[in-house]
Formats: sequence, C-alpha cells, structure tokens
Amino acid sequence: MHIAVIGAGLSGLLAARNLQRAGHDVVVLDKGSGVGGRMATRRIGDAVADHGAQFFTVRSDAFAAEVNDWVSHGVAREWCRGFADVDGHLRYTGVNGMTSIAKHLAGGVDVRLSVTVSTVNFNENNCKWTITSRLRDSSIDEHVADAIIVTAPLPQTIALLGAVADDLPRDLHDIDYDPTLCLLVTLKQQVFVSASGALQSPDDFFSFVCDNMRKEISVTPSMTFHVEPGNSAKHYDQSVAELLALMLEHTTAYFPIDDMIEAHVKKWRYATPQNTFNAPCWSHPHLPLVLAGDAFDGPRIEGAALSGLAAASVFS
Repeated sequence: MHIAVIGAGLSGLLAARNLQRAGHDVVVLDKGSGVGGRMATRRIGDAVADHGAQFFTVRSDAFAAEVNDWVSHGVAREWCRGFADVDGHLRYTGVNGMTSIAKHLAGGVDVRLSVTVSTVNFNENNCKWTITSRLRDSSIDEHVADAIIVTAPLPQTIALLGAVADDLPRDLHDIDYDPTLCLLVTLKQQVFVSASGALQSPDDFFSFVCDNMRKEISVTPSMTFHVEPGNSAKHYDQSVAELLALMLEHTTAYFPIDDMIEAHVKKWRYATPQNTFNAPCWSHPHLPLVLAGDAFDGPRIEGAALSGLAAASVFS
C-alpha cells in the first residue's frame, strides 16, 4: 500500500518507520520547516534551546524498547531523576536537543516539509485518497494514497477531514487543548536554576524553567521559560511585543535583565490535550483512515509514541 502520514511529529514518524519496515510505501507530509512537531529545538547563534517538549519519561515496555534504541544510537540520554526535588523517576532528553530524536527517526523516510495539506478526499470509485497541499512556493500539489494516517491536533484534523469528520466519535470532537507560551533567552553568563538545571511549576506564572547549559544541550548560556496553561490562554492573542514585555516582567527572579542578550517568543496553540481518547488511535470503520497523536493514550511523549506505533499496526 501507498500510505500518506500527515504530521512529522513523533507519532507520525514512528508510524511511518514501522509501516516502511512492514513493506509499505510511505510519505510523510508536514507544514513545518523541520521534523519533530513539539519536539522542537531552536538555535540562536551558538546557543541551543528546546522550546517545545522538554523531557520524557518511560512507563511501558514498548516505549522502553524505543528509548533504549534511541540511547544506543546516541540521540537520547538520561537527564535527571527530578527537578527541585529528586523523586527518583528518570527523565530523558534528546542529545543536542529534543529534535535529535525526530531527525533520527526521519532518516530513510520520505518526509516532505513545508507542505500545508488543505483537503483530503476519498474517491469511492478507485478507493483512493487525494491529498491537496500548498507547497512552499505557493504552488498546489495533489498526492494520491491508498490510506492516510493523520496525527495533527484534533481540531485541525477535524477541519481537514470535512464531511468525513462526521463519522468520528463525539469524544474526539470534544477534545480541547491548552496553549503554551514560551520565552527563549540567551545570556551573558550562566545562572543557577537547580542541580538538574530545571524547575517544574516554580511559581504561579511559569510551568517550566530550564537552563539549557546545565541540561547539556547548549554550549553558551540560554534559558527556556514555559508559561502555565491559564496565563498562556489568557494572553495568547496579544502581540509578540506585548508578550515579550509580559514574560520578561516575570523572569527577574531567574536572571538579571542586564545579562540578557536576546529574547524570542514562541507560541504553541495546541500544546497539551486537556483530555484524551481512551484508545491509542482511532481507525475509521469503513475507510482506510487512522487518527493518532498525543490526544490518544495520554498527553505525553510516551503517549504520542505509542499512538504512532498503534496506528502503524492497523495496516501491518
């Protein structure tokens, strides 16, 4: 089968890899300029900062097998066993940033970036999907596939599927997401955050603060700040300039403002599912269509991974 995977995040890449191993012809389409989705790493001069997912944990044997493979290939490593308090549960991160893992998974897979999928239509006469996309140069492209796996956030997936979305369970329509606002800063000198280099929910405004040097992904001082969901939602529609001023007001406890070199704002509209579907993926009862992503099987890196593996198994 020729299978198109929409979304080059962790779910999509793992699904594509396993489908390819099973002998299918696979293409991955993503509107972004790089792979990984929220496993995103940004370079600012010599500084490196993760601005999406910061770490992951392992709870299942299936995910442990994946993580062990990543570690053996040198793209993931153990980070710490807690942040402010050492609770003993191991946290992993990507070597040189979280996107290292996604780049590893994308190796050998036909991944097409800067491809914005606008419509998908199923032709009942030839039993194939036509995927219409806008490319980087604004030209229109059509791709024909026997089956599709969609791993985009569910509101985007529902809009993309059009009338087919009417067949989805009500629970999928009801899933909403918390946004996350992110601030990245580069500094003249490193500051101490904690022994691990990070703090989780350190105050009422930030949900995560990280020193990327102590995390060992940056050779020069840089920090990542995630705003907690309530404040992210409250301020999400403000201008970048307004957001920058607001977030810098709350960083004074972490670094002297005179030490700042650069500051950048990132916005994740669909950062974390507020609730999740009670299965690792969903397959259409009559059409060759599967939905997957972190809204299935838990809103964590592990959940996204297991969802992608489950989606691939539908066609394996």
